[in-house]
Amino acid sequence: MDTRQHSVRLVDYKVILASNSPRRKELLGGLGLPFEVRTLKDIDESYPETLRGEEIPKFISGKKAEAYKQTMADDEMIITADTIVYDNGQVLGKPKDRVEAMQMLRELSGHAHEVITGVSIVTKEKTVQFASTSKVYFADLTDEVITYYVDYYKPFDKAGAYGIQEWIGYVAVTRIEGSYFNVMGLPIQRLYTELKQFSGSIRL
Repeated sequence: MDTRQHSVRLVDYKVILASNSPRRKELLGGLGLPFEVRTLKDIDESYPETLRGEEIPKFISGKKAEAYKQTMADDEMIITADTIVYDNGQVLGKPKDRVEAMQMLRELSGHAHEVITGVSIVTKEKTVQFASTSKVYFADLTDEVITYYVDYYKPFDKAGAYGIQEWIGYVAVTRIEGSYFNVMGLPIQRLYTELKQFSGSIRL
């Protein structure tokens, strides 16, 4: 549980962030809403091969939400999210090792790709889903830059093998179209808007 003193709260629900991501915890905490982190192991994140673009993370966030919905209380609201890096119609997931991480960054070098986050907001009675897309432009990356980043920061838990808030974001990203926070893993302004609409009342 985030134990800081808060003046912002949802009137009707206790908020549960269903994610292990420290970045999502940081971003949701920035809203000033009290929330609890709850995680389950081994949730199936597969998706039909026919899905494209925003359909993919929305589908996966929905699967995550269904897994948590089975045990949630009547007064709880579950927030789940999934972020993908989408490059030339291909999903770049979390690299399995150093070699794959370096290959992903070589693929992203010198052109734009999309970072898409799908979010599900779920209570016992209602489900809302949305997706946010940001276009990220990378400069040309030398093997020296790629090797340094992968070996020092070890981005094996990050889609596309990079975290924009890390060193690579400073030296590689030339511009972004869309939400920076979405690239970190949670489109927080859009989430705030959806929460206000979903619950009918955020009290400041």
